[in-house]
Amino acid sequence: MLAIEVKNLRKSYQGKVAVDDLSLEVPPGVIYGLLGPNGAGKTTTIRCICTLLQPDRGTIKVCGLTEERAIRQKLGYVAQEVALDKVLTGRELLELQGALYHIPPREIPKAIDRVIDLVQLGEYADKRSGTYSGGIRKRLDLAAGLLHQPEVLVLDEPTVGLDIQSRLAIWEFLQKLRASGITILLTSHYLEEIDALADRVAIIDRGKLIAEGTPDQLKQNLGGDRVTVKLREFTELELAQKGMAVLAQLPFVRSSLLNPAQGNAINLIVNREAGVQQAIETALSEQGLPLFSYSQSRPSLDDVFLAITGQTILDAELALLEQKR
Repeated sequence: MLAIEVKNLRKSYQGKVAVDDLSLEVPPGVIYGLLGPNGAGKTTTIRCICTLLQPDRGTIKVCGLTEERAIRQKLGYVAQEVALDKVLTGRELLELQGALYHIPPREIPKAIDRVIDLVQLGEYADKRSGTYSGGIRKRLDLAAGLLHQPEVLVLDEPTVGLDIQSRLAIWEFLQKLRASGITILLTSHYLEEIDALADRVAIIDRGKLIAEGTPDQLKQNLGGDRVTVKLREFTELELAQKGMAVLAQLPFVRSSLLNPAQGNAINLIVNREAGVQQAIETALSEQGLPLFSYSQSRPSLDDVFLAITGQTILDAELALLEQKR
C-alpha cells in the first residue's frame, strides 16, 4: 500500500491554476521530495494532501484512507513558517499540541518526553520559545508534528532560513526518521537538499509534474555532462548570444542556455566523450571569441529542470517575481 497516492489533482485560486492534473505515488518508508521554484505549486499540493485545502478535483489517499479525519490521524505536518507563542516554553507548547491532537491527557507527558528526546530538545524544553534560535524553533516544530506518532511526516521547506549547521542537523534527523520507518514528504527549492535526502523526487513547474524518479535516474537521463563557459567575467548579452550560437552547432552539444545570474554564462549539456574542452576552445577561437573560464561536471537536478523547461530553477523564480510586479 502506498503511503500517499494523488491522482489528477487540480487546485485554482480566483481562476488561476496553482496545481494542474498532478499525480504522485509515494512508497512507504522513503523520503520523497517535491522540487521546484517558489510558486510552482508545491505548498498547495501538500496542503491538499494534509486536508487543509479542498481540491477542485482529483483524489488523495494517505495510507489507503480518503476520509479527512482519518488522514489527519496518519499525518504530521510542519509548515514553512514556524508559528510559536514566544511566552510559552517548548514543553507548554507541546502540551497544547497534544490536546489539539486529542491525545489522552494521561499519555501527553510521556509523548512529550519521547519527542523532546527524539529531537534533542532537552536543555531547551523548559525555556521560553521566544529565546530559541531558528534551528531550535524548527526542532520544536518537528517535535509537534511527531507528537501523535504519525506514519507520514509532511514538511514544507524544512530548512528555509536556517544556517548551514542547523540545516545539516535537520538533514541528519530526517534520515534517522526514515530509518525508523516513517515516510517523509518534503518540499524544497534547495537542489542540494533534495539531492542529499530524497529517495525519489518529483519536479514541479507551474503546477505540473515535469519529471519523476530517483535523483540519479533523472540526472542519468540527460545522458551527458554539464559545461559552463564564460567569455568574460560578465559577458555582454550580444557577445554571449554569439558564443552560444557557435557552441550550439557542435555535434556533441545536446542543449544550450544563457544564464544571466552567472554573468551571461553559457550553460551546455554535452555528450560524455573525450576532447570536449579542446573542441569548445577551438570553436570559440576560430570565431575570434574570448574564453574567460570553463568548467565541466556531472549534471545536477537543476540541469534536469533546465533541459525540460529551458530555464534554471532560479530563472523560473525570477520570472514568477516579475509576473507579480
